[in-house]
Amino acid sequence: MSYIKYIVTLGSILVFISCINSREKKETGGIADTFQISTWTTTADGKVLLEKQIQDLQFLKKVEGLPKVEIFPEEHLQTIDGFGYTLTGGSAQLIMRMNAGARKSLLNEVFGCGEDGNCTSFLRLSMGASDLDESVFSYDDTKNNEPDPELNGFTLAKDTINLIPLLKEILAINTDIKLMATPWSAPSWMKDNKNSKGGSLLQKYEATYASYFVKYYQAMAQQGINIHSFTIQNEPHHGGNNPSMVMEADQQARFIAQHLGPAFAEHQIPAKIIIWDHNCDEAAYPIEVLKDEMARPYIDGSAFHLYAGDISALSEVHQAFPEKNLYFTEQWTGAKGDFGGDLLWHIKNVVIGSLRNWSKTALEWNLANDPGFGPHTPGGCTECKGAMTIDRNNYEKNVSFYIIGHLAKFVPPGSRVIKSLIPGGLSGVALQTPDDKMVLLLLNETDVTKSLSIAINGKNAKTEILPKAVVTYVWQ
Repeated sequence: MSYIKYIVTLGSILVFISCINSREKKETGGIADTFQISTWTTTADGKVLLEKQIQDLQFLKKVEGLPKVEIFPEEHLQTIDGFGYTLTGGSAQLIMRMNAGARKSLLNEVFGCGEDGNCTSFLRLSMGASDLDESVFSYDDTKNNEPDPELNGFTLAKDTINLIPLLKEILAINTDIKLMATPWSAPSWMKDNKNSKGGSLLQKYEATYASYFVKYYQAMAQQGINIHSFTIQNEPHHGGNNPSMVMEADQQARFIAQHLGPAFAEHQIPAKIIIWDHNCDEAAYPIEVLKDEMARPYIDGSAFHLYAGDISALSEVHQAFPEKNLYFTEQWTGAKGDFGGDLLWHIKNVVIGSLRNWSKTALEWNLANDPGFGPHTPGGCTECKGAMTIDRNNYEKNVSFYIIGHLAKFVPPGSRVIKSLIPGGLSGVALQTPDDKMVLLLLNETDVTKSLSIAINGKNAKTEILPKAVVTYVWQ
């Protein structure tokens, strides 16, 4: 009996201690005094590339004399839709020409969500050709630009060769990936210059062009591919690309209010309508469109690139229309770029900068190119470097792979950006995942190792970041 009493008493004590520890952990926001934290590092010299380390960090009430990263997990900001690239027709062509084994390896590295995959969660697609397709085309090209107002010639035939089969393979790896579609141009017969390059959509074809969007959504759905969102026009103030089309703010507002929005409502199309999709130097454009009371109810938000202007333009639009979403949808790395310089600039501006200015996405430009930076259309980009360089069945990972990987790998859609204060000399952003993991992305652009403390829920943990390095911290 005494032995049994001893066991019962010991069990009670252990349960009591467990309850005390559980209560203490709850009161400190899930942080034990010492716990393991995973860190993933990339350095500007390329010697460390998304390299994983596991550290034991000790959280104390005070860490004296160090710069402090303060995280406020109770203050949630925007919800994340995903991180990724534009899957151009040229990218799809190169990947589909690989043999099955090489293609599977590449796709698992980019889209797989295991230890060796980047878990890319968002792709932007071109409706018809972008300038990184082998040739220019739309889904309703006609002989001698004869009008086809009923869209009898509409077909996705060219996308069925490479793009759609590749999307099906990607969806088999990551069923939750979100897809955004963007036109570079309307069919030439709809435009005032009857050319794939430049020109504007004729007003008499605005209703027809809305039907073009509807047909695209429905045709992709028939292939088992659901489009999450549309931007109305890629770079509507840049008519010098091939293909391209100019669209002013008043036309974009009218097109949405009178044609596209009602067409989507009539056909019960749930895809989001997103405006602008151009540089950060013209916040006035999306603000003007959003001021249109007829268009605004149909508009989900605005999209941005950063070839001009400052990333803070996103916050300017947010302040004007805080109920509307923001998306960062394109930034290229170039043939003449430096790995370290591109890494640091893109992490600071495209990733951290966009998220700290209310963006739901951070997308790099092109997924893949060949060693000659092709394929591209005549007049298309000749120096755009993909996240992957593909040479037949071999591929090389470029800087964009690591730029996106530093968050895509750890932050699934549905995560929330949370408030954080970052000390001088560092850039950073904090997020919380749906399963309550904490993710902190920090950038040290200086030439010296930075010692600092991470402060959360009244406790502090000491850590350090290598010179010119990007570090992702993950813990729960």
